[in-house]
Amino acid sequence: MASEEAFDPEQPANSSLSRVAKKSSSGEIDSAREPLLTGGPHCESYSVKAAILPFLFPALGGFLYGYDIGATSGATISLESSTLSGTTWYNLSSVEVGLVVSGSLYGALIGSVLAFTVADFLGRKRELIVSSVLYLVGALLTAMAPNFAVMVIGRFLYGIGIGLAMHAAPMYIAETAASQIRGTLISLKEFFIVLGMLFGYIASSLYVDLVSGWRYMYASSAPIALIMGIGMLWLPSSPRWLLLCAIEGRVRLQDVRETAIHCLCRLRGHANESLASAQVEEILDELSYVNEEKRATFAEIFQGKCLKALIIGAGLVFFQQITGQPSVLYYAASILKSAGFSAASDATRVSVLLGLLKLIMTGVAVLAVDRLGRRPLLLGGVSGIAISLFLLASYYTLLKSTPVLAVIALLLYVGCYQLSFGPIGWLMISEIFPLRYRGRGLSIAVLVNFASNALVTFAFSPLEVLLGTGILFAVFGVIALLSLIFIFFIIPETKGLTLEEIEAKIL
Repeated sequence: MASEEAFDPEQPANSSLSRVAKKSSSGEIDSAREPLLTGGPHCESYSVKAAILPFLFPALGGFLYGYDIGATSGATISLESSTLSGTTWYNLSSVEVGLVVSGSLYGALIGSVLAFTVADFLGRKRELIVSSVLYLVGALLTAMAPNFAVMVIGRFLYGIGIGLAMHAAPMYIAETAASQIRGTLISLKEFFIVLGMLFGYIASSLYVDLVSGWRYMYASSAPIALIMGIGMLWLPSSPRWLLLCAIEGRVRLQDVRETAIHCLCRLRGHANESLASAQVEEILDELSYVNEEKRATFAEIFQGKCLKALIIGAGLVFFQQITGQPSVLYYAASILKSAGFSAASDATRVSVLLGLLKLIMTGVAVLAVDRLGRRPLLLGGVSGIAISLFLLASYYTLLKSTPVLAVIALLLYVGCYQLSFGPIGWLMISEIFPLRYRGRGLSIAVLVNFASNALVTFAFSPLEVLLGTGILFAVFGVIALLSLIFIFFIIPETKGLTLEEIEAKIL
């Protein structure tokens, strides 16, 4: 098995070999890159069967993130119950409940910052292994917590795992998948997040009436974390990360070239090493052409190509959150209840209903993203989000006697979000950054995602009191219109392009 442990990225290396290789092939670089710059979409040979596991195990990191969101909705109900908590410390203050609910979010922010410093050193594979360990330890510590302080520590550790996993998983999938299915697979990762939410809601429904049910809710994620960690140990490293280490002089090129070819053969599912070797040479030529011999400095992340990628990626996930996604779902139960839905009397059942809708619409996005492209889904979906937000604003200000309008707006919002911002946001940040800056650039984008989520979550209540619910939804609607302008003028189409072609043609 080829793995990142096959060599030491910090080992002093004779980087002149990579420079010699580059110079000896300098006459071929321009000709090799000519199709990259002017030709049509590049097709890569791959096996669907071989692509399943390199997607599945990283995607479990997204599943565990979604599961935590779903399970926590029921865990707080169980934890605060005097009869069902099973603890002597069930009488929690609002601040303590906030720490339970948002502890993983705070941890995710920490994990995003950590990813900035350790991602390129660890590599995509080992970062996912570390995140699986944090998931496992965090889940067990939370589930078996003898007191509130230990529980919060467990929530923070689990959250750090979320931050690392949501950083490394899209990178690993993007760098190992063939260009023809890259969009589908990364969108499927969003499908796994939603699937995790649904399983979390179901677990809440199953355990919420049991004594210490919250312990079972959190403990149920531990076996998935274990499977994720074992799977990532078995998977090969990202060939692109291996070659980047060689180009930057952290390892000798001859030590890593054969390892990268072997990894690519496993990932593509073919025994023909000549095809893998040709792609490795293409990646090396691209890295040499764009002068990636030096390791990226902090200042360079905010210059040139990476700055453009940051504007695209971080801007998209910023709008993903500040269009009010956490706040709309906050009102889901009350909206359905006002419309007379019997399931609305039980918050966990309402969550399952919305989870099913999110799952279905994410499935539609998965099927469409590599056929229609990223921009059509974003433009169409965000247009629907804007309409739904203005409908919600109308309901809360003028039309409270027509709750069916609010239900339609809610379902429209959830469906359109899962067609657009939900999957496409994670897809774009995973593929838009140049390889040299991808680890740090994506960590900034993930940090922006979690930070803007926290901003909306904490600012919503005081803004609701200040402005009123209807006006606040109208403000979110205006922000959605601004995000449409941003998407139309800034977001490029990357359908069918390899990661190297995206860097050459778009950035």
